[in-house]
Amino acid sequence: MPFTPLITAGIEGVLNTFLYREPALKGPRQRLQGKVLRVVLKEFSAPLVLSFSEKQLDVLSQWEGEADCSVITRLSVLPKLQDRQQLTSLIRSGELEVQGDLQVVQNFVALLDLAEFDPAEVLAPYTGDIAAEGISKVVRRGGSLLKKSVIRNQQYLAEALTEEWRVAPGRLEVAWFSEEISAIERSVEALTKRLNKLEGK
Repeated sequence: MPFTPLITAGIEGVLNTFLYREPALKGPRQRLQGKVLRVVLKEFSAPLVLSFSEKQLDVLSQWEGEADCSVITRLSVLPKLQDRQQLTSLIRSGELEVQGDLQVVQNFVALLDLAEFDPAEVLAPYTGDIAAEGISKVVRRGGSLLKKSVIRNQQYLAEALTEEWRVAPGRLEVAWFSEEISAIERSVEALTKRLNKLEGK
C-alpha cells in the first residue's frame, strides 16, 4: 500500500520541526541541500521520497526523477537510524541496503543524530508552551519504558501497523485521527485546568 497524503504530511511536519528550526543544524543541513533520498520500506508498496532544500524538507509518496540515494529496509530498522554509530553495522548485516551515493544517507543519519527530539516543540503551537512542557515531561518520564517496550515488540508493531494501514480505508484513518486529536485536546484542557489551579495557589 502507498503512503497516504495524511501520513506524508505528518512525517514532513515532524522532520521539518526538528531538523529545520534549529540554527545550529544549518551546516549539516547544507550537506543535504538539493539531494533526494528514496526510502523503500519492505512493508509498503510505494517508496517515501525525501527532497532536501535550503529552507525545508519535502516528503513525497511519488517522484518522477532519479534519487541521489536509495535505501531499502524494514519499518523496525528506522529507529536505529537515529544513532549514526549503527549505520555501518546495519549495512553489513543487510538490514539496510544502500544504492547510489552513500554520503547522502550518512549525512541524513548524522543530521538525525544531532537533532534534539522534544515533543514540546511539536505540541506548543497547538496547546501553548505551559501545557506542551507538561505533556513533554510526562512523555520523557515514560520514554525509557516505552523504548524498552517498542524494542521488545518492534517486529509485532511493524506487522500490526502495516496490517492496520492495509485494511483501513482512508475515511477511517481520518476519523481515527480526528478522534485522537479530540482525546489530546481533552487531556490538554484537563492539564491546563490543573496548572491554573496550582498557579492560583
